[in-house]
Amino acid sequence: MAIIRLDSVSMRFNLGIEKDYSFKQAFINFFSFKKKKKKKKDEFWALKDISFKVEKGEVVGLIGSNGAGKSTLLKVVSGVMKPTKGKVEVNGVISPMIELGAGFDSELTARENIFLNGAVLGYSKSFIEEKFDEIVKFSELKDFLFFFIKNFSSGMTAKLAFSISTVVNPEVLIVDEILSVGDIKFQEKSKNKMLEMIKGGTTVLYVSHSIEAIRDLCTKVIWIEHGEMVMIGDAKKVCDKYYEKQMGKKFEDSKK
Repeated sequence: MAIIRLDSVSMRFNLGIEKDYSFKQAFINFFSFKKKKKKKKDEFWALKDISFKVEKGEVVGLIGSNGAGKSTLLKVVSGVMKPTKGKVEVNGVISPMIELGAGFDSELTARENIFLNGAVLGYSKSFIEEKFDEIVKFSELKDFLFFFIKNFSSGMTAKLAFSISTVVNPEVLIVDEILSVGDIKFQEKSKNKMLEMIKGGTTVLYVSHSIEAIRDLCTKVIWIEHGEMVMIGDAKKVCDKYYEKQMGKKFEDSKK
């Protein structure tokens, strides 16, 4: 049985707002001789009829241009968003790393946010207390525990969020560009941590603009453009096709 299955999933957003209902516009319309037609709300389909399945232990990459629908797809799979059409099935506990630090309170200290964010992720207080030192050590923020998060740099905030999110080994890991977290040293730690989780049997759905990272880490790749699936299959084959389409040359030629 597939651990993740999407069947004809589509996601629609309404971009426009109806301005004719404002008091100012109503007043103008009342004295206007020309009757204006009401504007329809603009519709944007971020995902269009997406279907695929992910088997247990697979590491699946999502590639595509900015705005292709990759992050929206991750949010749909993780349950943050409900699709407009279609069905999403996930058979396992998910750890979504989509917007690191989104569950933090800027008016609380780093120490307090470890417990807050841990609770948001579903960890018990006793579990957080047990893993507290491990989280702090991995984040490299021991000297900043009593600083308010609002005074943290974006890199420090992301490092703390990553350390909290990866303290457990989930069945399904949903990842959006986390390997660019922090400085070069921490990026290497992040990559090694993710590889450790993969080796432990964690199923991964991974978005990155780094073709090299996708080629190195993933067993299968899904290419999405304008909300539609362009190609799915072997990581290297799909990445090569995508690179050639984007850059007008083969991936191997870029290494020469």
